[in-house]
Amino acid sequence: MAKKYIDVMDTTFRDGFQSVFGGRVLMDDFLPAVAAARDAGISHFEFGGGARFQSLYFYLNEDAFVMMDKFREIAGPNANLQTLARGVNTVMLDTGNRELIDLHAKMFKKHGTTTIRNFDALNDVENLKYSGERIVHHGLKHEIVVTMMDLPPKCVGAHDVAFYEKTLRAILDSGIPYHSICFKDASGTSSPQKVYETLKMARKLVPEGTHLRLHTHETAGVSVACYLAALEAGVDGIDLAASPVSGGTSQPDILTMLHAVKGKDYDLGGLELEKILTYEDVLQDCLKDYFMPPEAVQVSPLIPFSPMPGGALTANTQMLRDNNILHKFPEVIKAMREVVEKGGYGTSVTPVSQFYFQQAFNNVMFGPWVKIAEGYGKMVLGYFGRTPVTPNAEVVALASQQLKLEPTTKNALELADADETKSLSHVRKMLEEANLTVTDENLLIAAACKEKGIAFLKGEAKVNVRKIEKEKPATPAASTGSSEFTVTVNGQKYHVRSEGNDTTFVIDGEVYIIDVKDGAEEGVASCSAAASNTNGGREIKAGLPGSIFKVLVNEGDKVKKGQPVIVIEAMKMEIEVTSPEDGVVSSVKVKQGDTIVNNQVLVTL
Repeated sequence: MAKKYIDVMDTTFRDGFQSVFGGRVLMDDFLPAVAAARDAGISHFEFGGGARFQSLYFYLNEDAFVMMDKFREIAGPNANLQTLARGVNTVMLDTGNRELIDLHAKMFKKHGTTTIRNFDALNDVENLKYSGERIVHHGLKHEIVVTMMDLPPKCVGAHDVAFYEKTLRAILDSGIPYHSICFKDASGTSSPQKVYETLKMARKLVPEGTHLRLHTHETAGVSVACYLAALEAGVDGIDLAASPVSGGTSQPDILTMLHAVKGKDYDLGGLELEKILTYEDVLQDCLKDYFMPPEAVQVSPLIPFSPMPGGALTANTQMLRDNNILHKFPEVIKAMREVVEKGGYGTSVTPVSQFYFQQAFNNVMFGPWVKIAEGYGKMVLGYFGRTPVTPNAEVVALASQQLKLEPTTKNALELADADETKSLSHVRKMLEEANLTVTDENLLIAAACKEKGIAFLKGEAKVNVRKIEKEKPATPAASTGSSEFTVTVNGQKYHVRSEGNDTTFVIDGEVYIIDVKDGAEEGVASCSAAASNTNGGREIKAGLPGSIFKVLVNEGDKVKKGQPVIVIEAMKMEIEVTSPEDGVVSSVKVKQGDTIVNNQVLVTL
């Protein structure tokens, strides 16, 4: 009897990069590995979308459409190239109107996409209707999604088999056109037994011949067991990645899964061990200069309590590194549990996972529930759709008060259509005011990336990639000292020797040149701080590290108490810094784009 053929999608170049490097991998560095994967017999790739759209403009100074075109050229005309879309959010963190949703599908078809996997983090089927329709309209295959996770202990009301059956029935009854169905667990927290029962349920419920897939992550350490359970339940496809961007926060390794099914009646994509070994050798060489975050290659037993998706974990730790507050990460992860419990049980996948993390971050940095993150607040108020269960009433009241918004039951797409700032005419005006050419590609870039998209199109974007320069150990000069010590990162110990200055370290025999910035101060109580300076005026200081997103005042301006004077961008949030009193601006110490540290003086009165 022939083995059952299981389609394998290689997630290395999208979810793998996102899960390990926060999406920050340069195109020219990885394209040789695409050719190696093709030569190894892989023909189904996840190659764009999700966070690998915005991250190219935010951190790499690269055009996602150019990358997609080059990928298609290498992979060949018959490859199934797949992207990830977030329902009414498409590749944005905010909802788009009908014009932007249609433009997204049109542009991704134009630039080589075969299939779009389309999900809604709230499992609100209303958010999948129009987006799915436009995907199919533009000649793409539509893979519709049920999002999964496990709830923190003692939480009930969603994310069990009954909930997934209800969601799947709503999809089937909606009439949304689709070509395949994926059950997506971005945090890798679902138990193997729940996966088995869910896929068994789905196989009985869907029409005969329906292609069913499971997507999970190794973050909580049970991904291979979940894939084996899914195979036993009758799944047709799974997602895997290649080393060194497999395991840990990413998908299981292709070789690992090939090993796991030895002796079983499954043929994983017709893939051969030796050819995959060659491909992984090429990929390893392509990525050898990239800094590998320790947390990206580990699994965590604490993740089911948060739960933090693999694809978001390293993106957030990279931002914490950039802002010199990585030591806050364990506290934020612990704080996520309460945020999920009170937030209505939306699945912890982008953008909801980012909302959870931002709110947990605020609860750690500013005090529990002192500052409601905008995305989290709008979610509990209903502006992104209906949450699986009703959010905590006190949190809803706080969000309404702080954001000055009333709770809504209106459809998210209806709200977006009524928002003029989300219209194509508004985005077109942004381009024209910046003296930029109005093309469909530029419209989507500006709509998705806002000011950072405009900066990219104007040639002002910066590259922010973490690479490690290695040099042979040199004998330190007589005037410099050295010291030896052990550092522990996420439970793993490293022997470190400092060679004469703060930026050269020898770790396990290798010399690393590392850019070390000033550390952030411990603990802040508010978004800004004020203190008298030596001239008797008032200094308005940053309450957390980040970058200057906007400067709202000039020297000589009169300001009122509570008036915003600076907007700081930190952790994908825009945080207003307000004046502590009435006064006149005597000096502005920062400009747009500056990187700042905690307690840095921004404005003086």
